[in-house]
Amino acid sequence: MSLDWECKSDRLLLIGTADGGIKAWNVDAKRVVCDLKTTEAFPSVLDIKCSPVEPIFVSAAASRGYGSSYVDNLGFASLTVWNMKTWKAMTVLPLGKDPPAITSLSFNHNGKILAAAATDGMIHMFDMSAGLQITGWPAHDSAISSILFGPDETSIFSLGAEGKILEWSLHNQGQVLWSKNCSRFCDPEISKQCRHEMALDANGRRLLTTSGLVRAPIYQVRDYTNGLRTLAHTSAITTVDWHPTLPIFLTGSADNSVRVTSIL
Repeated sequence: MSLDWECKSDRLLLIGTADGGIKAWNVDAKRVVCDLKTTEAFPSVLDIKCSPVEPIFVSAAASRGYGSSYVDNLGFASLTVWNMKTWKAMTVLPLGKDPPAITSLSFNHNGKILAAAATDGMIHMFDMSAGLQITGWPAHDSAISSILFGPDETSIFSLGAEGKILEWSLHNQGQVLWSKNCSRFCDPEISKQCRHEMALDANGRRLLTTSGLVRAPIYQVRDYTNGLRTLAHTSAITTVDWHPTLPIFLTGSADNSVRVTSIL
């Protein structure tokens, strides 16, 4: 399942499902106001991202693979741009022939650039005005679990399934500005069922990741010390996020608990 809020009003929650569904939930009306379907060829919706400016969103869907793990069970990718006024597909972004599944998406601050991370370790960058890929590079030797633009738009962060966090320069393509190994938190058993995620605080100084352990790491970006740890749940931490302005973060666990923590 994938989730994202419509950026303008925060009243619509978009939900992507493993059976090819995309549902728009209105929090005021407390009901689904639109129920979309991807094509039968790409039934699994792996990620959804809303533009921060335009009334559009992009869905990353995948065909079915034949493996036993989360990544191996994903086939080829399809990136579709949807109009949130008409609730219809506008275009499909080009990825070439038989592209590996896209696992994570991220818009830059003005919605003009979309970053997409793939199971073959590639990062793809798209010009949303032209609807074309403008660049791309191999970032990891394994699948990429999560990708995020840095808040100053000069770098992009990627988290590989092998547990490496890399901060890439957007001025000098291929240059790594900072890296961290969080493999001890990337439990292979958890990775068989879902992908690991990461989140940056509003200042881009702290990076929080999910964890196969009961605590998750909080890293100081551009710092090589060990960093902090979250308070403990009783099971793996499967989702994380930061408050948009305050030093407050959220952790959700496989034990069905959610914890909101301030680090003031």
